[in-house]
Amino acid sequence: MSQTHHESPSACSSHEHSHGDGEGHHHDHAPEVTADSEKRVKFAMYLTGGFMLAEVVGGLVAGSLALLADAGHMLSDTVSLALALGAFRLGHRAATRKLTFGYARFQVLAAFVNGLTLLAIAVAILIAALKRLWLPSEVLAGPMLVIAVLGLVVNIAAFWVLHKGDQENLNLRGAMLHVMGDLLGSVAAIAASLIIMTTGWNQADPLLSLLAAALILRGAWSLVKRSGHTLLEGTPEQLDHADIDAGLAALEGVESVHDLHLWGLTPQSPIASLHVVVAPGAVAIEVQQRVQAYLRDEHEILHVTVQLEGEACEQGCVTM
Repeated sequence: MSQTHHESPSACSSHEHSHGDGEGHHHDHAPEVTADSEKRVKFAMYLTGGFMLAEVVGGLVAGSLALLADAGHMLSDTVSLALALGAFRLGHRAATRKLTFGYARFQVLAAFVNGLTLLAIAVAILIAALKRLWLPSEVLAGPMLVIAVLGLVVNIAAFWVLHKGDQENLNLRGAMLHVMGDLLGSVAAIAASLIIMTTGWNQADPLLSLLAAALILRGAWSLVKRSGHTLLEGTPEQLDHADIDAGLAALEGVESVHDLHLWGLTPQSPIASLHVVVAPGAVAIEVQQRVQAYLRDEHEILHVTVQLEGEACEQGCVTM
């Protein structure tokens, strides 16, 4: 049921929250996290965690920095995938009075932590590789090659499972980047072992570790930047602030728009809040509905808060 209220002689506020089709009002702000994504992360966690021990043993026996670096990365992956799994499960929890948006943003926080962990691991690999270049040591290429090939198979399987999931989900994307780092580490270890076997040049091990670390750094920075942007309530990548502002101003009955804020709990759940000055003679509630429909239909923004202002509100506005 609608009701009329008066704010002031010159303006009034109309706060409208649209969810889904705009019919009715509910508080399910958290995007649905599919059981499929959760299963994929769990499977990848078991794969990486199970093979990590073999890489540790193989790296120690062979004296390979590339293998040990990859094992350390796999240890981080196991922890990060467990964190991602926890984030998925928290996403199912209902909102509370203290957490009125629920736990959806924990996924973004987990992705941010994953990215920082990747950066730290890459820097550690770079430092260790530089030290090994100055003080080279003997590497047993045979055992190193066997472990590296097995690791590559495991990482390809884990990457394929995650790649088939929702790539717009930052949490799943972070998990996939971790596994990608593992895969690159395995490739580097295989290449290093083959070079050492054919040429005896032990410095191939730290050199290829440097290459793998550089690739990990690139992916980690992208993840930290994207998740950090969401945590800072930046405009979601798929939305153009200027375009939306112009589109709203062009709507019938809209005199002007100001204080337009675009953000989101996650990149997949954009939210908008704005002030709309209603043109003289326009019906406030109709303007409100046009704004709601435009943001929902043209930009897939399902949660909208609109404050109406102007002479059209002198007699009161309708709150839905």
